[in-house]
Amino acid sequence: MMNDKPVYPSEEAAEAAILALAGRPDAPKTIAPEEAARALASNADWQNLLPLVRRAAVRLAQSGRLVIYRKGKPVDPADFRGVYRLGLPPGG
Repeated sequence: MMNDKPVYPSEEAAEAAILALAGRPDAPKTIAPEEAARALASNADWQNLLPLVRRAAVRLAQSGRLVIYRKGKPVDPADFRGVYRLGLPPGG
């Protein structure tokens, strides 16, 4: 019998997925958090990983390794809500 309990990736895995997706040579200027969640999901339940992706994105942004955008403009990683996108800082 298979164990149906979900196994969640680590915070470090989420950070690595975000940076890998945003840093691809063919990547658009920004990526959607859903892309990182889907990359981390071992099953179809990627929506449950969105809070993990958000926490990882906030940490990366606070350390200067990522920019969080809302409506095309950088936002304060400690204080934003709604739909957002993720991108590398200018200059990579």
